[in-house]
Amino acid sequence: MTEKNKNEAQRTQDDVRMLCFLLFLSAYFLLCSLCAHLILKEGDFFPSLFRMLCAPSRLVTDYFALAGIAVTFFNVGVCGLIANAVILLSKMPVNATAVAAYLLVVAHGFYGLNFLNLWLPMLGVLLYCLVRRCSIAENAHLMLFCTALAPFVSDLLFAYPLPDRDALGFSVIGLVLSVLLSIFSGFFAPAVLPGTSAMHRGYNMYKAGLALGLLGLFLYSFLYPSLGIPAPAPSLTENAPKPTLFCAEGLFAEGCLAFLFATALLLGFFLNGKSFRGYRDLIRASGRGTDFYHLMGVPLCFVNFGVYGLALLAYLNAVFALPLLIPGLPAAACFTGPTVGVVFAALSFSADGQHVRNIAPIALGYFSLFALCALGCVALGRPVAWTLGTQSYVNGFAFATGLCPFAGKYGKRFGMLAGFLGATICTVTAEMHGGFVLYNGGFTAGLTALILICLLDFYHIQPKYRDDTAR
Repeated sequence: MTEKNKNEAQRTQDDVRMLCFLLFLSAYFLLCSLCAHLILKEGDFFPSLFRMLCAPSRLVTDYFALAGIAVTFFNVGVCGLIANAVILLSKMPVNATAVAAYLLVVAHGFYGLNFLNLWLPMLGVLLYCLVRRCSIAENAHLMLFCTALAPFVSDLLFAYPLPDRDALGFSVIGLVLSVLLSIFSGFFAPAVLPGTSAMHRGYNMYKAGLALGLLGLFLYSFLYPSLGIPAPAPSLTENAPKPTLFCAEGLFAEGCLAFLFATALLLGFFLNGKSFRGYRDLIRASGRGTDFYHLMGVPLCFVNFGVYGLALLAYLNAVFALPLLIPGLPAAACFTGPTVGVVFAALSFSADGQHVRNIAPIALGYFSLFALCALGCVALGRPVAWTLGTQSYVNGFAFATGLCPFAGKYGKRFGMLAGFLGATICTVTAEMHGGFVLYNGGFTAGLTALILICLLDFYHIQPKYRDDTAR
């Protein structure tokens, strides 16, 4: 067998392994749903499922609090299977982008995305492909990314003030408007995404976040302020504060995550010849333009997924414990639906540049802002306004990890600066699009990248490392 044939065989084997792993994840979520139903005994399953499907799903709607853990994991599993089907039926190339698109779908299945409101955004992109005669396989990732606009669909179907709502709150006019909105977004996103990606030059790994955030800003402004309609009421943002390490729901959710990440770590270890050979090179890569899937192979992607996931759990436990250790801090969020969801969102680019080493400076940037704000509140005689375990900052940090190329290219100090700037604006960007874009963290990271790139360019600060340089 020639070297070329060997490489092609290895590529095919890796693709099959990754497809099987993504299918395993969907099945695992469904198994977690069954276990949660049997162990936690939360109540009637189907009424809770119906309530979740018919609820407005703006940021941040906690499906754990709204419908229960069993229903939420069931929803995530079904959304995952739909994403699996899109990848397989479209013959989408199996690569790091496919992994990211799948993980973002399941991530938002914990807060805001469900198997009712995801269809129309995907069909909008499909119609774009048919009209423009574009390859569906090459645009399938956009079908999955555009599910970030699903809250608009739920709002138009069940909440937007329309005259024909029935007793259940459903509106036929809302359905027509949802179809039109989805068609518009299906033609808008492919046109804008290349330009917004060029704006941040690959320093925001959540590339679709900026494009869809700008689209959401336009749609929200038209549907509400421009028509003189009051902004919708705030969504259900978080569960009642609980001792994070001791509540049954938190322990169950964390246990599911820990088992999954440990399994992925062991799977990668065995597929990599019962070793972690190559992982050191992986964590020394800059993260910008570094496709771990093709450069280092699927086994090391599994290892990185496991290590990175366990590190995120350790970080969450540390920040959730802060109010227990330091009296006077606001209560932490615990393992809510959004908390669990953003763990998978943070992992979405673990095959495409993110690892524990280049996200550490981002975490330090978040801590720096918290320390500064806490000292400022004490100096002004005011209670500390937030902590790193506050839900909005947990969500913000998970997506701020997409700024890790700044740390990888410019060094730790600029990685910290990226984290600091991202943390500063992460709580206000959702207001710009009304909370209707699930990729708000990617939108925030995109805006942060634009600011920081301007500063770096103006002061002629040069990168310290090449895109793929180990150090």
